[in-house]
Amino acid sequence: MNGSLRWAAELESRNESFALATVIQVERPVSAKPGDRAVITADGRLAGWVGGSCSEPIVVREALLALDDGEPRLVRIRPPDAPFERAQPGVIVEITTCESEGGLDVFVEPRLAKPQLVIVGSSPVARTLAELARTLGYRVSAALDAPSERVPAADAGLPLSELSSASLRRQDAVVIATMNRYDDEGLEAALASGAGYVGIVASRQRVDRLTSLVRSRGAEADAIARVHGPAGFDLGPSSQQEIALAILAEIVAERHKVEATRPEEFCEPETTSAQAIDPICGMTVPVVDGAITAMHDGVAYYFCAPGCRKAFLADPESALERASAS
Repeated sequence: MNGSLRWAAELESRNESFALATVIQVERPVSAKPGDRAVITADGRLAGWVGGSCSEPIVVREALLALDDGEPRLVRIRPPDAPFERAQPGVIVEITTCESEGGLDVFVEPRLAKPQLVIVGSSPVARTLAELARTLGYRVSAALDAPSERVPAADAGLPLSELSSASLRRQDAVVIATMNRYDDEGLEAALASGAGYVGIVASRQRVDRLTSLVRSRGAEADAIARVHGPAGFDLGPSSQQEIALAILAEIVAERHKVEATRPEEFCEPETTSAQAIDPICGMTVPVVDGAITAMHDGVAYYFCAPGCRKAFLADPESALERASAS
């Protein structure tokens, strides 16, 4: 396994979003070859090889956009004198101003973080819920209070004391299924975690007592509004397995509501990158760490390649005049 794929495996193990870029075709002369790969993280870092400074800014830009919209794309990078290519859905054609006469096609595939489910407790409902959630593609963690507790289907475990500081998003969920053992501690930690869905497996009376308790301890009204209790859709008299199914159905429904809102309201903050226009060639480039830049009169300008930066520095005023006139 090469370095970029090892990094991809590490990011997947940490449930972090990234994009995988693969060179699938080249037109010589270019420095890349089919099969070359790179991993681009949500903050714009690139590890691997997709052709160097002429192609990397384009690939990074499209990778960040793919992480925003969740859609893969074929990026066709061409020299200025290349024949016209008609636009197609899912295909991006970009003209580069680099001196190389070649071109290449790069397939950019977003690998988005899985939605997360943290289960507090090891009751029969908790164990069945973990199995069902994994089948639906959730990353499942178990927050338990005793070393003897087990949720076999969970991907990972964490001490209950660490749940409040877990990095959970609005599309993630916490379900408290302790059978009344430590559900008050679990509820306080779940409300502090940032999860959009907090479910309690308990009777209506027990749920009311728990929410009153955390309110008296300082929980905000908007946090308590995220509580679903008793958790799950009402299926009438149900088995433990059916209760778990009803809870997961409600979690999925709530996640879909969140994901139907504007992306900036639920995406990880780092997945949206600012962009700038190269004043020499007019290409859109991402504003990320390691970008090719130059300062002029206290303003930072961004470039697609070293050649454009060199041309800008040779006569910044003329370059800016041409850019503003175009």
